[in-house]
Amino acid sequence: MAVQFHLTKKLKLKNPVLIEGFPGMGLVGTISASYLVDKLNMDFVGYLTSEDFPPLAAIHNHVPMFPARLYASKKYNLIVLLSEFIVPVKAVNELAHEIYEFANKNKVSQIVSLGAIVQKSAGEKSVFAVATNGKLLKELESHRSVEIVKEGVTTGVTGVLLARGTIDKYPVVSFLAQASKDYMDPRAAANVLGVLREYLNLKHLNVHSLELEAQEVEGKMKELMGKAKANEEHYKKTVKDAVSNDLGAMYR
Repeated sequence: MAVQFHLTKKLKLKNPVLIEGFPGMGLVGTISASYLVDKLNMDFVGYLTSEDFPPLAAIHNHVPMFPARLYASKKYNLIVLLSEFIVPVKAVNELAHEIYEFANKNKVSQIVSLGAIVQKSAGEKSVFAVATNGKLLKELESHRSVEIVKEGVTTGVTGVLLARGTIDKYPVVSFLAQASKDYMDPRAAANVLGVLREYLNLKHLNVHSLELEAQEVEGKMKELMGKAKANEEHYKKTVKDAVSNDLGAMYR
């Protein structure tokens, strides 16, 4: 069965921005999109289905929901599409096509993708950007916190949307925060949302609670790493003592 959009409410927006967030590196896309929905008090307006999607329900506040959902805000003129599952490879092209068609049908002014790349160096800018036309690139260059990607590869739904947007001269932007590949990274999500706030002038978007969550996650990771290191040292000492005792016994 094809990917289908199911609207539970009629969209009454004029040239809105469509923001999409899918799980990937550090779960940045999903964390960012979910945070937007929560903090901007966006309304649930629909969901997506496909036989290629995993058979599951996401449960929030005791309510089972489809894991790929649409939210909208008339106040901020935004639509958010988020997914709580990794899109199967065989569904990527079709899903990207349907998102693109949905955007055209609803006269979306631009598509903005939120995601992440592997963290390389703390000294580099924390958020990178890719855009489909020169006008967008010039606008992005004015944001000092963003580095424009000149060469590279971007994959998945976002990659397909960017490629098609370039051909059709349709505005698509991707913001990619440097993130951990080993665990969820709320700090990277806060970084990408900070850039989005500036880019779309979302003055009321406060990322403070995400930053606090990031501190908590980082604190737990440091604690776990400290325990792991202590356990490793203890193991090495135990093995060394055991070997010494065994060798000593041989020569008694």
